Amino acid sequence: MEPSSLAGAGHGAGDRPGGEPPEEFRAALEALAGVTARPEILLEAIPAPQRLAPHAYAVGALVTEPDGDEDVEVANGRFIVLHDPAGHEAWAGTTRCVGYLSATTDEHMVDDAMFSEVAWSWLTDALEECGATSHALGGTVTRTASTRFGELAGPEHTVDVEIRASWTAEDSNLDRHLTAWLDVLGSAAGLPPPGVRLLGPSGPADDGTP
Repeated sequence: MEPSSLAGAGHGAGDRPGGEPPEEFRAALEALAGVTARPEILLEAIPAPQRLAPHAYAVGALVTEPDGDEDVEVANGRFIVLHDPAGHEAWAGTTRCVGYLSATTDEHMVDDAMFSEVAWSWLTDALEECGATSHALGGTVTRTASTRFGELAGPEHTVDVEIRASWTAEDSNLDRHLTAWLDVLGSAAGLPPPGVRLLGPSGPADDGTP
C-alpha cells in the first residue's frame, strides 16, 4: 500500500463564489497539499461546512486493517480548516483547526482511569512535536463500550474512543497541524510507530534497522 497525499488540494479547494480566497488561506491549503500520510491511512478531500466561516476546507481520513480477504475500518477522522480574514473573537485569530476521530480501541486500555488524559496528551504532544504553533486549544475525549446480543454481526464486546478538538493556528503551516492530527489518529487506532511492523506470521518485526 502506498502512502496517500492531498496533492492538488490547494487549487480551488474551499473557494466561495464571488472572489479569490485570501492569500493566507491559499497558503494554508498549499501546505496541506504537501502532506503525505502513512500507508495505513487513506486521505481524501471531503465537503467542508459552509456556514461556520467565510472559507473552509476539510480532509477525511480512514484507517483499515486486513481481516481475511477484506480490509475492515478501525478508525476514521476529519480535519477541518476554518478561515475568517476579519478574525474571530472566540478563536483569537483568523484560522481555526477542527479535528474529529473515532476509533475502535483496546478494551483494557480504555478501562484505565487515566485513559482520557493519555488520549488528550496524544494531541498536545503531537502538536508540539510537529512544530504546530497554536493556542485556544479545547476538546473532549469520549469512551463508549458496546455489547452485541442475538444475531447482530460483529465482535461481542467493543470499545470506541472519540476525540473532538479545535485550536487556533498561529501561522499558515497547516501541514504541521494535519500531520499532528494524523499522529493522534494513528495512536487511537493502535498503529505502531512509523517504520515498525508488528510481529506476525510472515516474520519478525521490521524496526527499520539494516
